[in-house]
Amino acid sequence: MDTVGTAPVGPPSAAQPLFILAMDHRDSFGRTLFGVTGTPTSEQLAGMRRAKSLIFAAAQRLAAPAAGRLGILVDEQLGDDVARQAKAAGFVLAMPVEQSGADRLTFEYGDDFPAHVQAFDPDWIKVLVRFNPADSAELRDAQTRALRRLHDWVTETGRRWLLELLVPPTREQLAASEDQALYDEYLRPELTAEVIGSLTAAGIHPGIWKLEGYETRNGALRVLGAVQASGAGSGLCIVLGRNAPRRQVDHWLHIAAPLPGYVGFAIGRSIWDEPLADYLAGRADRDSAEAQIAGRYAHFVRQYLKGDAAADNAGD
Repeated sequence: MDTVGTAPVGPPSAAQPLFILAMDHRDSFGRTLFGVTGTPTSEQLAGMRRAKSLIFAAAQRLAAPAAGRLGILVDEQLGDDVARQAKAAGFVLAMPVEQSGADRLTFEYGDDFPAHVQAFDPDWIKVLVRFNPADSAELRDAQTRALRRLHDWVTETGRRWLLELLVPPTREQLAASEDQALYDEYLRPELTAEVIGSLTAAGIHPGIWKLEGYETRNGALRVLGAVQASGAGSGLCIVLGRNAPRRQVDHWLHIAAPLPGYVGFAIGRSIWDEPLADYLAGRADRDSAEAQIAGRYAHFVRQYLKGDAAADNAGD
């Protein structure tokens, strides 16, 4: 592959977007692909580590895009070797600090998380939080405090972080919307904007907001407006994939790419889940699996880069 870029890593921009291949999945990775229940065995751990190496090998097949940079989001537990190789190869490196599969935000290594970050020195620190305005006050307060702690540490140490914000519906919200698709289109943008307003008011300003895709331009603009309204931080956003089918992710990218403030994507399972499952089940050899993963990754890069033209036809 061509070099993916060796210049100093600055914040992404509309002119130089960031295209992250996300593989920091841990709990769901083991459960759905390796049948892990409870604590994984040494054999399962070895298999998961090999699988993440395969995903990274696929990413290395891509040539540097005409604009922007390629990135890797990977965890320490199953991908420490990948993290080191990705950084050495010139990928933008992001690593998570949250405990996988937890109901509320908990740091993976507790109070020791700073030491783990410093050991790998990623370009970006990533944290995932599920946050709904209808959550209990106790849960909202606890998660806000944890995010503020991370924000303060990042600020003090001169690091950069991205916040992956998921706003899953409550049972009542889902019932009122009739189904997930209608919730995503009509209710989630407003709820997401409300959460962003609450977090920024609490002094939480990530360098990048990693957000779910939006069905309409108006929905994306509503959320983008909330990000930019705080007047602090960079106001940058990227789109996540949520394991959606290609057509759905393409639509989200076409909506987001032309909007000022959106600067790329972080997509994982929509790229590698099916090819990897086929490989693990013996339905595909390694070369074929790598080629399919690389092809899907390259497809989303192309879709984002031509998003302006696609959005003209997509409409609201």
